[in-house]
Amino acid sequence: MNAYDDHLSLELNNSKKHEGQREIAKLLRTHLHDSSLTRSREHHLYNNNNEVSIFEDKVQECYSLRCVPQILGPVLDTLDNTEKILLEEVNSANDNPIVDVKNKQVYHGGNFHGDYVSLEMDKLKLVVTKMSMLAERQLNYLLNPNLNNILPPFVNLGKLGLNFGMQGVQFTATSTTAENQMLSNSMYVHSIPNNNDNQDIVSMGTNAALITKKVIENTFEVVAIEMITIIQAIEYLDVKDKMSSKTRKIYKGIREIVPKFKEDVVMYPYVNKVKDFIINNENIAK
Repeated sequence: MNAYDDHLSLELNNSKKHEGQREIAKLLRTHLHDSSLTRSREHHLYNNNNEVSIFEDKVQECYSLRCVPQILGPVLDTLDNTEKILLEEVNSANDNPIVDVKNKQVYHGGNFHGDYVSLEMDKLKLVVTKMSMLAERQLNYLLNPNLNNILPPFVNLGKLGLNFGMQGVQFTATSTTAENQMLSNSMYVHSIPNNNDNQDIVSMGTNAALITKKVIENTFEVVAIEMITIIQAIEYLDVKDKMSSKTRKIYKGIREIVPKFKEDVVMYPYVNKVKDFIINNENIAK
Protein backbone atom coordinates (compact mmCIF):
# COMPACT_ATOMS: atom_id res chain seq x y z
CA MET A 1 0.00 0.00 0.00
CA ASN A 2 3.09 2.25 0.03
CA ALA A 3 2.25 3.28 3.58
CA TYR A 4 4.29 5.90 5.37
CA ASP A 5 6.86 4.58 7.80
CA ASP A 6 6.63 7.20 10.54
CA HIS A 7 3.79 5.44 12.37
CA LEU A 8 6.33 2.70 13.18
CA SER A 9 9.08 5.11 14.18
CA LEU A 10 11.04 4.84 17.41
CA GLU A 11 10.39 8.50 18.18
CA LEU A 12 6.61 8.30 17.83
CA ASN A 13 6.13 5.04 19.70
CA ASN A 14 8.59 5.84 22.49
CA SER A 15 6.44 8.83 23.34
CA LYS A 16 4.09 6.25 24.88
CA LYS A 17 5.10 4.13 27.89
CA HIS A 18 3.39 0.89 26.87
CA GLU A 19 5.86 -1.94 26.34
CA GLY A 20 3.60 -3.81 23.93
CA GLN A 21 3.22 -0.86 21.59
CA ARG A 22 6.96 -0.22 21.58
CA GLU A 23 7.72 -3.88 20.92
CA ILE A 24 5.22 -4.18 18.05
CA ALA A 25 6.67 -1.07 16.39
CA LYS A 26 10.19 -2.44 16.84
CA LEU A 27 9.22 -5.81 15.34
CA LEU A 28 7.65 -4.11 12.33
CA ARG A 29 10.67 -1.84 11.81
CA THR A 30 12.91 -4.90 11.90
CA HIS A 31 10.62 -6.80 9.55
CA LEU A 32 10.53 -3.98 7.01
CA HIS A 33 14.07 -2.64 7.29
CA ASP A 34 15.04 -3.68 3.75
CA SER A 35 11.66 -3.05 2.11
CA SER A 36 11.32 -0.42 -0.58
CA LEU A 37 7.53 -0.45 -0.42
CA THR A 38 7.13 1.92 2.52
CA ARG A 39 7.43 5.67 2.04
CA SER A 40 9.26 8.28 4.04
CA ARG A 41 6.90 11.09 4.93
CA GLU A 42 9.82 13.47 5.03
CA HIS A 43 10.67 12.65 1.43
CA HIS A 44 7.14 12.56 0.00
CA LEU A 45 5.40 15.33 1.92
CA TYR A 46 7.83 17.66 3.60
CA ASN A 47 10.51 18.21 0.97
CA ASN A 48 10.26 19.81 -2.47
CA ASN A 49 6.54 20.52 -2.13
CA ASN A 50 6.63 24.28 -1.75
CA GLU A 51 4.32 24.82 -4.71
CA VAL A 52 1.73 22.22 -3.66
CA SER A 53 -1.41 23.77 -2.20
CA ILE A 54 -3.41 20.56 -1.67
CA PHE A 55 -1.89 17.11 -1.18
CA GLU A 56 -3.51 14.48 -3.38
CA ASP A 57 -2.41 11.65 -1.08
CA LYS A 58 -3.96 11.29 2.34
CA VAL A 59 -1.71 12.87 4.94
CA GLN A 60 -3.00 10.48 7.58
CA GLU A 61 -3.81 6.93 6.49
CA CYS A 62 -6.69 4.90 7.84
CA TYR A 63 -6.42 3.47 11.34
CA SER A 64 -5.94 -0.12 10.17
CA LEU A 65 -2.59 0.97 8.68
CA ARG A 66 -1.20 3.70 10.93
CA CYS A 67 -2.52 2.50 14.29
CA VAL A 68 -1.15 -1.07 14.15
CA PRO A 69 1.31 -0.60 17.08
CA GLN A 70 -1.44 0.94 19.21
CA ILE A 71 -3.89 -1.86 18.33
CA LEU A 72 -1.54 -4.84 18.59
CA GLY A 73 0.36 -3.43 21.58
CA PRO A 74 -2.41 -4.30 24.07
CA VAL A 75 -2.73 -7.70 22.38
CA LEU A 76 0.94 -8.46 23.03
CA ASP A 77 0.81 -7.16 26.61
CA THR A 78 -2.24 -9.32 27.32
CA LEU A 79 -0.63 -12.41 25.77
CA ASP A 80 2.42 -11.93 27.99
CA ASN A 81 0.33 -11.47 31.15
CA THR A 82 -1.92 -14.42 30.33
CA GLU A 83 1.12 -16.65 29.88
CA LYS A 84 2.41 -15.53 33.28
CA ILE A 85 -0.90 -16.22 35.04
CA LEU A 86 -1.41 -19.62 33.40
CA LEU A 87 2.12 -20.74 34.28
CA GLU A 88 1.49 -19.72 37.88
CA GLU A 89 -1.80 -21.60 37.85
CA VAL A 90 -0.49 -24.90 36.47
CA ASN A 91 2.40 -24.82 38.93
CA SER A 92 0.11 -24.21 41.92
CA ALA A 93 -1.61 -26.56 44.34
CA ASN A 94 -5.25 -26.45 43.31
CA ASP A 95 -6.53 -29.20 45.61
CA ASN A 96 -9.14 -28.91 48.31
CA PRO A 97 -8.48 -29.52 51.07
CA ILE A 98 -4.75 -28.80 51.27
CA VAL A 99 -3.00 -31.33 53.48
CA ASP A 100 -0.01 -30.08 55.47
CA VAL A 101 1.80 -33.30 56.36
CA LYS A 102 4.62 -31.58 58.22
CA ASN A 103 2.33 -29.70 60.60
CA LYS A 104 -0.41 -32.37 60.58
CA GLN A 105 -3.02 -29.86 59.50
CA VAL A 106 -5.77 -29.85 56.87
CA TYR A 107 -6.80 -26.57 55.29
CA HIS A 108 -10.21 -26.27 53.68
CA GLY A 109 -10.48 -23.47 51.12
CA GLY A 110 -11.00 -22.64 47.47
CA ASN A 111 -7.75 -23.09 45.58
CA PHE A 112 -9.76 -25.02 42.99
CA HIS A 113 -11.66 -21.85 42.08
CA GLY A 114 -10.94 -20.92 38.47
CA ASP A 115 -11.31 -17.15 38.55
CA TYR A 116 -7.72 -16.48 37.53
CA VAL A 117 -8.09 -18.68 34.46
CA SER A 118 -11.57 -17.41 33.64
CA LEU A 119 -10.55 -13.75 33.73
CA GLU A 120 -7.43 -14.36 31.64
CA MET A 121 -9.44 -16.31 29.07
CA ASP A 122 -11.91 -13.44 28.80
CA LYS A 123 -9.11 -10.93 28.34
CA LEU A 124 -7.36 -13.20 25.85
CA LYS A 125 -10.43 -13.71 23.68
CA LEU A 126 -11.08 -9.96 23.70
CA VAL A 127 -7.66 -9.07 22.33
CA VAL A 128 -7.61 -11.97 19.86
CA THR A 129 -11.02 -10.86 18.60
CA LYS A 130 -9.63 -7.33 18.21
CA MET A 131 -6.78 -8.80 16.18
CA SER A 132 -9.28 -10.57 13.91
CA MET A 133 -11.10 -7.25 13.51
CA LEU A 134 -7.86 -5.56 12.45
CA ALA A 135 -7.13 -8.33 9.94
CA GLU A 136 -10.66 -8.09 8.54
CA ARG A 137 -10.39 -4.30 8.12
CA GLN A 138 -7.01 -4.61 6.41
CA LEU A 139 -8.53 -7.28 4.17
CA ASN A 140 -11.41 -4.97 3.29
CA TYR A 141 -8.90 -2.22 2.47
CA LEU A 142 -7.22 -4.54 -0.02
CA LEU A 143 -10.50 -5.61 -1.61
CA ASN A 144 -12.07 -2.16 -1.99
CA PRO A 145 -10.52 -0.18 -4.89
CA ASN A 146 -12.17 3.00 -3.60
CA LEU A 147 -9.97 2.74 -0.52
CA ASN A 148 -6.63 1.49 -1.85
CA ASN A 149 -6.80 3.09 -5.33
CA ILE A 150 -4.25 0.68 -6.82
CA LEU A 151 -5.83 -2.80 -6.84
CA PRO A 152 -8.75 -4.22 -8.86
CA PRO A 153 -11.98 -4.93 -6.98
CA PHE A 154 -11.60 -7.97 -4.72
CA VAL A 155 -8.01 -8.33 -5.95
CA ASN A 156 -9.53 -10.06 -8.95
CA LEU A 157 -6.76 -11.18 -11.29
CA GLY A 158 -9.29 -12.59 -13.72
CA LYS A 159 -12.09 -10.85 -15.64
CA LEU A 160 -14.16 -8.34 -13.66
CA GLY A 161 -17.82 -9.26 -13.73
CA LEU A 162 -17.07 -12.88 -14.52
CA ASN A 163 -14.58 -13.99 -11.84
CA PHE A 164 -14.87 -13.57 -8.10
CA GLY A 165 -11.26 -13.02 -7.07
CA MET A 166 -11.30 -12.91 -3.25
CA GLN A 167 -14.91 -11.75 -3.09
CA GLY A 168 -16.40 -15.04 -1.97
CA VAL A 169 -13.89 -15.76 0.75
CA GLN A 170 -14.36 -12.26 2.21
CA PHE A 171 -17.77 -13.45 3.36
CA THR A 172 -16.04 -16.09 5.47
CA ALA A 173 -13.72 -13.51 7.01
CA THR A 174 -16.50 -11.08 7.89
CA SER A 175 -18.87 -13.72 9.29
CA THR A 176 -16.06 -15.35 11.28
CA THR A 177 -15.02 -11.99 12.73
CA ALA A 178 -18.65 -11.31 13.64
CA GLU A 179 -18.77 -14.68 15.40
CA ASN A 180 -15.69 -13.69 17.39
CA GLN A 181 -17.35 -10.45 18.43
CA MET A 182 -20.39 -12.35 19.66
CA LEU A 183 -18.25 -14.91 21.51
CA SER A 184 -16.30 -12.16 23.27
CA ASN A 185 -19.01 -11.60 25.85
CA SER A 186 -17.60 -12.28 29.29
CA MET A 187 -17.93 -15.65 31.03
CA TYR A 188 -16.05 -14.36 34.08
CA VAL A 189 -19.09 -12.37 35.24
CA HIS A 190 -21.58 -15.16 34.50
CA SER A 191 -22.27 -17.34 37.51
CA ILE A 192 -25.10 -19.79 38.09
CA PRO A 193 -25.23 -21.22 41.64
CA ASN A 194 -25.53 -24.99 42.09
CA ASN A 195 -24.79 -27.78 44.58
CA ASN A 196 -27.63 -26.64 46.84
CA ASP A 197 -26.14 -23.14 46.70
CA ASN A 198 -22.92 -24.33 48.29
CA GLN A 199 -21.20 -23.39 45.05
CA ASP A 200 -22.96 -20.03 45.00
CA ILE A 201 -20.46 -18.08 42.88
CA VAL A 202 -18.43 -19.93 40.27
CA SER A 203 -15.79 -18.99 37.71
CA MET A 204 -17.10 -20.51 34.47
CA GLY A 205 -13.41 -21.02 33.70
CA THR A 206 -13.88 -24.10 31.51
CA ASN A 207 -16.52 -22.38 29.40
CA ALA A 208 -14.29 -19.32 29.10
CA ALA A 209 -11.33 -21.45 27.97
CA LEU A 210 -13.35 -23.41 25.39
CA ILE A 211 -14.85 -20.25 23.90
CA THR A 212 -11.41 -18.63 23.77
CA LYS A 213 -10.07 -21.68 21.93
CA LYS A 214 -12.78 -21.19 19.31
CA VAL A 215 -11.97 -17.47 18.98
CA ILE A 216 -8.27 -18.27 18.46
CA GLU A 217 -9.06 -20.86 15.77
CA ASN A 218 -11.38 -18.39 14.05
CA THR A 219 -8.72 -15.71 14.03
CA PHE A 220 -6.17 -17.97 12.39
CA GLU A 221 -8.73 -18.44 9.62
CA VAL A 222 -9.27 -14.70 9.13
CA VAL A 223 -5.52 -14.06 9.04
CA ALA A 224 -5.08 -16.91 6.53
CA ILE A 225 -7.61 -15.26 4.21
CA GLU A 226 -5.83 -11.93 4.56
CA MET A 227 -2.46 -13.50 3.74
CA ILE A 228 -3.78 -15.23 0.62
CA THR A 229 -5.19 -11.88 -0.48
CA ILE A 230 -1.87 -10.16 0.14
CA ILE A 231 0.08 -12.58 -2.05
CA GLN A 232 -2.52 -12.16 -4.82
CA ALA A 233 -2.05 -8.39 -4.52
CA ILE A 234 1.72 -8.82 -4.71
CA GLU A 235 1.26 -10.71 -7.97
CA TYR A 236 -0.98 -8.02 -9.44
CA LEU A 237 1.37 -5.16 -8.46
CA ASP A 238 4.48 -7.17 -9.39
CA VAL A 239 6.41 -5.97 -6.33
CA LYS A 240 8.14 -9.19 -5.30
CA ASP A 241 11.55 -7.56 -5.74
CA LYS A 242 10.57 -4.61 -3.53
CA MET A 243 9.42 -6.62 -0.53
CA SER A 244 11.51 -7.01 2.59
CA SER A 245 13.46 -10.25 2.89
CA LYS A 246 11.25 -11.36 5.77
CA THR A 247 8.06 -10.70 3.82
CA ARG A 248 9.52 -12.57 0.84
CA LYS A 249 10.09 -15.61 3.07
CA ILE A 250 6.43 -15.65 4.09
CA TYR A 251 5.34 -15.02 0.50
CA LYS A 252 7.31 -18.01 -0.77
CA GLY A 253 5.97 -20.26 1.98
CA ILE A 254 2.34 -19.43 1.18
CA ARG A 255 2.87 -19.45 -2.58
CA GLU A 256 4.01 -23.06 -2.30
CA ILE A 257 0.56 -23.81 -0.87
CA VAL A 258 -1.64 -21.47 -2.89
CA PRO A 259 -1.05 -21.06 -6.64
CA LYS A 260 -1.61 -17.77 -8.40
CA PHE A 261 -5.17 -17.96 -9.70
CA LYS A 262 -7.28 -15.98 -12.15
CA GLU A 263 -10.12 -18.43 -12.66
CA ASP A 264 -12.44 -19.13 -9.74
CA VAL A 265 -11.33 -21.96 -7.48
CA VAL A 266 -12.72 -23.63 -4.36
CA MET A 267 -11.00 -21.61 -1.65
CA TYR A 268 -11.60 -23.42 1.63
CA PRO A 269 -8.91 -26.10 1.11
CA TYR A 270 -6.32 -23.37 0.54
CA VAL A 271 -7.55 -21.37 3.53
CA ASN A 272 -7.24 -24.45 5.73
CA LYS A 273 -3.73 -25.20 4.45
CA VAL A 274 -2.53 -21.63 5.03
CA LYS A 275 -4.14 -21.69 8.46
CA ASP A 276 -2.17 -24.85 9.30
CA PHE A 277 0.97 -23.26 7.84
CA ILE A 278 0.65 -20.26 10.19
CA ILE A 279 -0.13 -22.41 13.23
CA ASN A 280 2.75 -24.82 12.64
CA ASN A 281 5.41 -22.24 11.76
CA GLU A 282 5.99 -20.32 14.96
CA ASN A 283 9.08 -18.62 13.53
CA ILE A 284 7.46 -17.78 10.20
CA ALA A 285 8.57 -14.12 10.21
CA LYS A 286 11.92 -14.49 11.94
